[in-house]
Amino acid sequence: MRQARVWLLSMCAVLCTALGSAPLVRAAWTSPVSQGGTGEPMYPPAGLDMTAADPATRPGDDFFQYANGAWLARTSIPPDKPFMTAGQAVRDRVEQQLRSLIEAAAERGGRPTDLEGKVGAFYASFMDEARRAELGARPLAGELAAIRASHSREALARLMGGATRDFAGSFFQLSIDVDLKDTAHYAVYVQQSGLTMPDRDYYLETALADKKAQLRAYVQRILTLIGWPEAGARAAAIVALESRIARASWSKAEQRQLDKIYNPFTLAQLAAFAPEFSWSAFLEGARLGDKKRVVLAERTAIPKIAAIFADTPIATLQAWLAFTTADVAAPYLSEPFAQAYFDFHRSALLGVKERPARWKEAIKAVSGGDCQAEPSSCFGTLDWAVGQLYTERYFPPEAKARAEVLAAEIMRAFHRRIERLDWMTPATRTEALRKLDTYVVKVGYPQHPRDYSQVEIRGDDLAGNVRRAASADWAFYVSRSAGPVDKSDWGMTPQTFDAYNGLLRDIVLPAAILQPPEFDPAADPAVNFGAAGTLIGHELTHGLDDQGRKLDADGALRNWWSDSDDKAFKERAAMLGAQYARYQPVPGLHINPELTMGENIADLGGVVIALDAYHESLDGAAAPVIEGMTGDQRFFRSYAQVWRGKASEDYIRNMTISDPHSWRAFRVNGIVRNVDAWYAAFGVQAGEKLFVAPSERVRIW
Repeated sequence: MRQARVWLLSMCAVLCTALGSAPLVRAAWTSPVSQGGTGEPMYPPAGLDMTAADPATRPGDDFFQYANGAWLARTSIPPDKPFMTAGQAVRDRVEQQLRSLIEAAAERGGRPTDLEGKVGAFYASFMDEARRAELGARPLAGELAAIRASHSREALARLMGGATRDFAGSFFQLSIDVDLKDTAHYAVYVQQSGLTMPDRDYYLETALADKKAQLRAYVQRILTLIGWPEAGARAAAIVALESRIARASWSKAEQRQLDKIYNPFTLAQLAAFAPEFSWSAFLEGARLGDKKRVVLAERTAIPKIAAIFADTPIATLQAWLAFTTADVAAPYLSEPFAQAYFDFHRSALLGVKERPARWKEAIKAVSGGDCQAEPSSCFGTLDWAVGQLYTERYFPPEAKARAEVLAAEIMRAFHRRIERLDWMTPATRTEALRKLDTYVVKVGYPQHPRDYSQVEIRGDDLAGNVRRAASADWAFYVSRSAGPVDKSDWGMTPQTFDAYNGLLRDIVLPAAILQPPEFDPAADPAVNFGAAGTLIGHELTHGLDDQGRKLDADGALRNWWSDSDDKAFKERAAMLGAQYARYQPVPGLHINPELTMGENIADLGGVVIALDAYHESLDGAAAPVIEGMTGDQRFFRSYAQVWRGKASEDYIRNMTISDPHSWRAFRVNGIVRNVDAWYAAFGVQAGEKLFVAPSERVRIW
């Protein structure tokens, strides 16, 4: 739980609509509905925010500013957040909806037995500030006693295995996911871990030395709060230890390489390959003692980190485990812990100015957060239970039906684009189409709810609730790990404002993202294709981006490309990478095209595929002109508006260093300048800042 996974997010797929053969139902666009039941889009008449634009900026100079400048000028970043975006406005709406649900559940009181009661009791335990103050660090007494009593490296490795289900840190992260070479079964994956800060660069780059100093102060603060001896000296040793791990670790860009992060080992082979770590004790601690095979991700880093474990003094390892245990638990302990956690993780690293209201922290603790950006927010929650309650109340069947129709049109448009590609040979094209036709789209929520009947939740035991929920969550994945892959499972909760492309060729569109302005069932089709359509196209393209293309139609890691097609793809991707390498989200800090390549390719694919789908949806008729805008103009402005946002410099720096997504302005400007139809729609000419000569525009999918 110390680091998010870096390859394709997925543990499952669910069959909602077989889009490759779904009938085309264009009539859905002629009878609008809305979530409010008014039949009006969020921004009448078309669904675009006409007050957002900056008409003083030419589209060809800065399309992001042109479409969003007025909104950017009038929008401030909330003091309890590192950014404000169009998506954050939806998250805020979802948060209020969740508050209504969860606080009503909390008012029931008593010993919880059903799903709603457990959600309410969990929330109540977080809101009970007096109880948390009374307990102080006592909820960690058991973990800290175990650390003090562990005087061997074997015992410490066993405690690290417990990080899968309890408050703890580990030098290695375990996960259970689809086996990339045997997609009918699961595999246990082992990844590098051990860092408190978001990326190894925070330890290695001199420009970030202040963050490293702030980490040392935070470690000392936490060790002091738990009464660990020699807090100052131990903090210095812990930062030095993590710096060594950082030097041994792979970069985020290296971790994206699917063919390099699949390295299967039997336990005997692993013991010989990285003998300085007690792997059997580690797996026993994770309740995986019966496993005979694991898959290593960072092959060359893992033995180096094992060697660091072996030559680090026991006292330093104990102090590191004590710190990481308290760091993970801090948001659920008394106010001094929670404030320390905020001051470092949110303020120092992201530039957030003030703590969110307690009820907001409580909602996140119960329902989960952004697992990609903040993995700890998805540890020990009742996220799937909340998702079930949320969709029962707030996700209308009409929105689900419209999203499925839109996805079907995007799928068909992508199929036709592949058929027309001029750089792909027939054999590779056949395989690409075969893979595309295996994709399914999951809309809204899972078909099968998660069972929480055996999870004990108490209104007076917040840390215990987190522990028990985390333990139940890990037990769920362990219990099914020996069986066949469950294709009905989801890897993202319904209340998550996000989407993903999974290892089983599934596109997941949670309920929370299927609302205005991302998806507005009552809006003009051009607006929906420009927003939700590009999102669906983006996720589909991930299956054929620089890493997704390494998986075949069965989801297995296999090279199915001819040499000439492989060369042509890489040349086109390199052109896109060269463009992005010139962009500086923060002065002096360039986008890393190797880190962001997959997302940049998916952004470009999403736009051109969705634009094709929009044109095809017109059935040869001319698009109507609305408020003086053509259909293509509305499409591109909708795309740009979806990505509007502003953030603290610390947040943008963090994102540019550690996130595979480019900053928002470049997800707009960096894409449209490669799309011929954008030039025609806005009359962009040579000499304007975004102009790219036709021969230099990137055309991949």
